[in-house]
Amino acid sequence: MKNINCNKKKIMIDEDDFVLMHGDSLKLLKKIEQNSVDMIFADPPYFLSNGGITVQSGKMVSVNKGEWDEGMSLEERHKFNRKWIRMCKNVLKDDGTIWISGTMHNIYSIGMALELEGFSIINNITWEKSNPPPNLACRSFTHSTETILWARKQLTSKKKGKHQFNYSVMKKINGGKQMKDVWTFSTTPQREKKCGKHPTQKPIAVLERIVLASTNKNDVVLDPFNGSGTTGIVCSMLGRRYIGIEQESEYIELTVNRLNSLKENKDD
Repeated sequence: MKNINCNKKKIMIDEDDFVLMHGDSLKLLKKIEQNSVDMIFADPPYFLSNGGITVQSGKMVSVNKGEWDEGMSLEERHKFNRKWIRMCKNVLKDDGTIWISGTMHNIYSIGMALELEGFSIINNITWEKSNPPPNLACRSFTHSTETILWARKQLTSKKKGKHQFNYSVMKKINGGKQMKDVWTFSTTPQREKKCGKHPTQKPIAVLERIVLASTNKNDVVLDPFNGSGTTGIVCSMLGRRYIGIEQESEYIELTVNRLNSLKENKDD
């Protein structure tokens, strides 16, 4: 991976089918060729940074994740979701699909935005976390799931885009049985955070299943909210081409460190 200077406002890293773009997704999505992406995975801001607390590694910590996650009004949130989803639709191939992860704080807006922007939802995946943090307030059930919506383009009122679904691969992974829409995975293990931490980092196992289910080798995968780069790491592992957009310099560096670590382990 090329050396980078994260003090610059705009950075583009392009090497071995792994592209990182540094900046605002709403600006940089315009630079990607239309109808060129096979699959999109997005883990957009959940807008949870409200001064609350949670548990992490047995300790109470703030839920605040950064300025990028600070709360918006309902109207602002929905407008933002519609805008980035609309821009993603422009770069997605007609037979491509989009996966979007979220919690109850944002996923209902996401679902409505998808339909309003011309998508048809294929599946509502429930990710059941086998080791969720405890509920400190003890005034509700423990939050132990996230929702991942999988959608395709609605080309006309009567015509839906064809989409890639590697049914036989999923059936094989599931012991010869049809895979259901409830997936059980742990939260991100510590071994995946050895290069640094991101507050909403997704486990490799979750992204591995998504990429295997909906893409083929050499397909182009886009993540407009790159974060720690898990989507890109999985693409590199599985032979897919990757484009990631990230506005925070520290997470660009984290992604580069993770990719370099992956390459070093492959060479061993």
